[in-house]
Amino acid sequence: MKSLRYFFWVTDIGFVIYWVITLLHIIPDKYLFKDYNNPILSAWNWSFFPLDLLISITGFISLYFYKKGYPSWTKIAIISLVLTSCSGLQAISFWIIRSDFDPSWWIPNLFLLIYPMFFLPGLIKENQK
Repeated sequence: MKSLRYFFWVTDIGFVIYWVITLLHIIPDKYLFKDYNNPILSAWNWSFFPLDLLISITGFISLYFYKKGYPSWTKIAIISLVLTSCSGLQAISFWIIRSDFDPSWWIPNLFLLIYPMFFLPGLIKENQK
């Protein structure tokens, strides 16, 4: 859990910060993804909002349960990690379909897709005990 805690904090706080920044329109236009101001693409981006918040909530709950010694922390962590990977996969799939490669959007989403896979096998095994 030692390294997983770090990933949860970075990811979950990162999602909250991203959505606050997005809500407040703080990201300069030159850093926005292609066609960001297209209403359909804006709606696509905002469609991730509930998923990303659920990821953060489950991540924070998992951290809290771990700190309190509740064994159910592993179940909540698994949910958070699976949702995180799904979020990254959905975004990467979208960029592939659009044939749009921008490292500033691909790198964070590849992170979301891949990092959970390093922790899921151990947590699933731990949860089966």
